[in-house]
Amino acid sequence: MQNHVTQLSFSATSLRDRDVFSKSDPMVVVYIKERDGAINEVFRTEVVLNSSTPTWIAKYTITYHFEVVQNLLFKVFDVDTQYHNVEVKMLKLEEQQSLGEACCTLSELVTKPNRSLTLDLIRREESVSSTHSQHCGKLTVHAEECFSSKSTADIILRCIDLESKDLFSKSDPFLVISKLVESGISIPVCKTEVLKNDHNPTWKPVFLNIQQVGSKDSPLVIECFNFNSNGKHDLIGKVQKSLADLEKLHLGREGENLYLPTLVGHNYENKILNSKLLVDKFSETVQHTFLDYLAGGFELNFMVAIDFTASNGNPRLPDSLHYIDPSGRLNAYQKAIYEVGKVLQFYDADKRYPAWGFGARPIDGPVSHCFNLNGSSNYCEVQGIQGIMMAYTSALFNVSLAGPTLFGHVINRASVVACDSLSTGAKKYFALLIITDGVITDLQETKDALVKASDLPLSILIVGVGGADFKEMEILDADKGERLESTTGCIASRDIVQFVPFRDLQSGEISMVGALLAELPTQFLTYMRRRDIKPST
Repeated sequence: MQNHVTQLSFSATSLRDRDVFSKSDPMVVVYIKERDGAINEVFRTEVVLNSSTPTWIAKYTITYHFEVVQNLLFKVFDVDTQYHNVEVKMLKLEEQQSLGEACCTLSELVTKPNRSLTLDLIRREESVSSTHSQHCGKLTVHAEECFSSKSTADIILRCIDLESKDLFSKSDPFLVISKLVESGISIPVCKTEVLKNDHNPTWKPVFLNIQQVGSKDSPLVIECFNFNSNGKHDLIGKVQKSLADLEKLHLGREGENLYLPTLVGHNYENKILNSKLLVDKFSETVQHTFLDYLAGGFELNFMVAIDFTASNGNPRLPDSLHYIDPSGRLNAYQKAIYEVGKVLQFYDADKRYPAWGFGARPIDGPVSHCFNLNGSSNYCEVQGIQGIMMAYTSALFNVSLAGPTLFGHVINRASVVACDSLSTGAKKYFALLIITDGVITDLQETKDALVKASDLPLSILIVGVGGADFKEMEILDADKGERLESTTGCIASRDIVQFVPFRDLQSGEISMVGALLAELPTQFLTYMRRRDIKPST
């Protein structure tokens, strides 16, 4: 996940004066709105004396997370004269007069070309009979990305004396680098290519944004796996090191022994191996970030393709994956659309989303493997996330579920959209969300489509719903092993697929969106950097 440290600064205009003889003494208080509705105060500016057009010096530092909708609430208070000698953090807000409040998401702010957003300050006044809102001036919030966010570690890793996991040949090793979060869960942030039949592999350079992993001192887990085509990769060994530790290994020209968790009795113990991890290169560079491209006018455009094959079950029955609950409870398809859409909607200016269905028989027609979800024969776009939801519900009553499950058609259709945009010079990158319940039957055709799409400004996000065996999806998600190869022998130029099985994420430990969108900013940057596309304004 691509995270960036950002500083927010504040200014205001037309604040309400205290009285006819003096102006207000305003202060901004910043709150975070949590997913559960809780509102937590996180920051206070200084008090600016006697001003209706203040510019505050104090800045609020916040980490921007692409995969999360971060809701911000700003309240402006007029601090009473008797409290001017009190530290701002000690002020009791209930004793100060409210000058109004405003809210926005951090995503809205960072996608503005100048990273500034001017918000109306609203003050709600209640009377016995009603509640009405009063406009009390404007608050301008400006976001500035901290320079350290652009620091990237360029690392070349190798191993020596790896143990063989294959019976008749050497191992096919690759590395997975994960960051540890507070809950103890490790989240993958980088994977290397697979090197065939090699006990002493040296992988291509990996690039880790320092803010992406937290800091140079944040713990990282580096795991070495032996690739297996069935998706069940063997753990050869692992180490836990920070970027600072890896830099020391490089400077000292020393290797670090891998260890392997081994069950001894009822507990796991770390078995130290003879295999070693070495760092052949460690350097820090400054590169344009995802936020630089957003500020330069680039957009992420959302697209959706929904599986209407018969294996989903009769939509009119409660046990169907497509059942529309009269109570308003969302089914898995609706949840995936809503959760992904509510994050990506901020990155698409006109919020008009191409939406398709596949694997169904429209009225009086043959089975279609890519039809416009809105029922139109001329255009595929719908307006907003609600537009996708409405088109999806309507389609359930206007098509017959059929099959088989084919991905190639919708991926090729999305590729045409991306290619057309590229030919016009538009500053756009596309993310196609495919939601499916089944095993695809056109695996090689899908690989061919993905190999072609890897050269386009396009990423594919796949959510698997229901209880099907999704092993083939793991193959398409090429970061699990080798890059995809087409029928003609062409290799995908980059990994553009991220797959998440919906059922694995029901515990709530990792959000579906967090797992699904983790690599999207990196895929975006890989495309831009390989083509030397700069985020010029």
